[in-house]
Amino acid sequence: MQLQFVGCGDAFGSGGRFNTCFHVTGAHANFLIDCGASSLIALKALGIALNDIQAIFVTHFHADHFGGLPFFMLDSQFFSKRTAPLVVTGPPGLKDWYVRVMETAFPGSSKTKQKFDLELRELEPGVESEVANVRVTP
Repeated sequence: MQLQFVGCGDAFGSGGRFNTCFHVTGAHANFLIDCGASSLIALKALGIALNDIQAIFVTHFHADHFGGLPFFMLDSQFFSKRTAPLVVTGPPGLKDWYVRVMETAFPGSSKTKQKFDLELRELEPGVESEVANVRVTP
């Protein structure tokens, strides 16, 4: 597997760095760990194929780790023309949190019919799951 640091900055972009986002690829895996507020800009600048990403793992609900998700989702829907399924995983509460963050960023967006299958999966601490062809245990 390969790990690319898309962003490793703090919430304030200290040192000109993008917010937290790691891109992991392997023979059968392609996913992000976190998607901070500036992640979409950084992903595009690095030429990462957004539609190839199978999953986004949200580690916790701080904006510098998830704030780019609304932008990623709307880009997938309207600009990148995504058709491949996407799994967004995170701690318990993810499903309610997702609706709130999407509605805060772009009112009405959580009700927009997706042009791709979206699965919101809450991961329980200590319970192993398979996501994007990898086994994870939060």
